[in-house]
Amino acid sequence: MRWEKDPILHVEHLKMRFGGLVAVNDLSFKVGRGDITALIGPNGAGKTTVFNCITGFYKPSEGMLTLRHKAGDRAGSDDGSFLLERLPGHRISQDARVARTFQNIRLFSGMTVLENLLVAQHNTLMQASGFTIAGLFGLPSFRAAEREAVDKARHWLEKINLIERADDPAGDLPYGDQRRLEIARAMCTDPVLLCLDEPAAGLNPRESQELNNLLLSVRNDHNTAVLLIEHDMSVVMQISDHVIVLDYGTKIADGTPEEIRNDQRVIAAYLGVDDDEVEEVEAEVRA
Repeated sequence: MRWEKDPILHVEHLKMRFGGLVAVNDLSFKVGRGDITALIGPNGAGKTTVFNCITGFYKPSEGMLTLRHKAGDRAGSDDGSFLLERLPGHRISQDARVARTFQNIRLFSGMTVLENLLVAQHNTLMQASGFTIAGLFGLPSFRAAEREAVDKARHWLEKINLIERADDPAGDLPYGDQRRLEIARAMCTDPVLLCLDEPAAGLNPRESQELNNLLLSVRNDHNTAVLLIEHDMSVVMQISDHVIVLDYGTKIADGTPEEIRNDQRVIAAYLGVDDDEVEEVEAEVRA
């Protein structure tokens, strides 16, 4: 299994406390390079807290979060690894190359669809401009970087079938298109790990299938590892290589979609029953 043989992210003994509340308790798991990994569980299980620790919004109370690039990628240390719990949030995005989306869409609704993808490349363009000097004078190095940014944006607009709406305000797009645009914007930062918080929330079946196709393309065509929180089990079971299940901040299962589908503890957690009722519930589910 790729997450054991070649992990891109290794979470070790992660714990997150908020005062006397332990939101995540001694959590360890791995995300395979080039895998789609789903983090699932009932509401309040601690999934978004884990995401916030990985992406720098929270600093963990305890634990290590190690992200490893391949040889030849930009590296944070001699072996190409980053200790995410020690980095400020902007360096997790810029240097470790971890991108994320949120449960609530956060597009720049007043900007055009194309501009939303260009603003994701702001750091690259600013460096190419010499922090405005080359941009002001239109030097060739900046013009080349600008053309490359537009080409990358057009590539993603074609992939999500929005090239015809490139000049429309992003806020005018249908909800499902906005979801895909947000993922395309994250991909314009060239992440090695893409974290998606409930990307299928609010989508109809057709839009969910379009999302599945997009995420499979992100994995297969770009070899980007995807870590997603999702409640839509049709999405999770169709596209995931690896599924991790949380309940009250504790990992209760970790394996392939087929293994998770048949795990008694997962069935019990989703149905809200006690451990001593697991066998009875499983018998009813399979009857």
